[in-house]
Amino acid sequence: MKTLIVYAHPEPKSLNGSLKDLAVSTLESAGHEVVVSDLYAMNWKAVVDGADYGPHASNPLSVARDSGRAFDAGTLGPDVRAEQEKLLWADTIIFQFPLWWYSMPAILKGWVDRVFTFHFAYGVGEHSDTRYGDRFGEGTLAGRKALLSVTTGGPESHYAARGINGPIDDLLFPIQHGILYYPGIEVLPPFVLHGTDRMTAERYPDVAKAWQERLLTLESTEPIPFRRQNFGDYEIPSLHLKEGREPAGRTGFGLHVHG
Repeated sequence: MKTLIVYAHPEPKSLNGSLKDLAVSTLESAGHEVVVSDLYAMNWKAVVDGADYGPHASNPLSVARDSGRAFDAGTLGPDVRAEQEKLLWADTIIFQFPLWWYSMPAILKGWVDRVFTFHFAYGVGEHSDTRYGDRFGEGTLAGRKALLSVTTGGPESHYAARGINGPIDDLLFPIQHGILYYPGIEVLPPFVLHGTDRMTAERYPDVAKAWQERLLTLESTEPIPFRRQNFGDYEIPSLHLKEGREPAGRTGFGLHVHG
């Protein structure tokens, strides 16, 4: 298995740093190939601008159109091209980050903004009256799996169905469904550690054991059964879920998951 770890935390000695290092050692010891994109160590540029698109940057800038033109011409910036090549190389992508303000750190969102360009991660496939592009289960990155390894400062009860922060699955839905599943990546159930602001040395061995167990079962873990766009569940072109497809009583994000 070829694994790309995209890691976003500014402190190498943090819990996130330890989990990243443990993932590398565990997977390599099991015979897998691992590449790490350590965004802070790379001094990753988090903002999209015309410099990403070179001679294909228009005035005024059109991020979708210009990124697609630069991708097609092979003139995207070298840092962006390198990350796209890593994604194409990988079988599995692990995203290691803390949940900050209900989302990923800005540097990681900037990685997505710059790397997931038009004609690479979106804007691919047939667009017609019967098909709305290759996405949500299809696309450039189909055949790959992804796993979010996330830490939260608050306790698990804050992220339960009736918790004040909202269910963790809802908070992660925009990332898992909207960013990863959109270009075709199958998404494994996340590995979430709660209450990490109060992590103790005594607790870490149990955390490490649980993380290693998840890592060593990545290939056999079933992905979240998100609905595929072009396989009969949605009306085209409205992309509304067809009547009667939802389980009784289910609403919101859960409509887009089978079962």
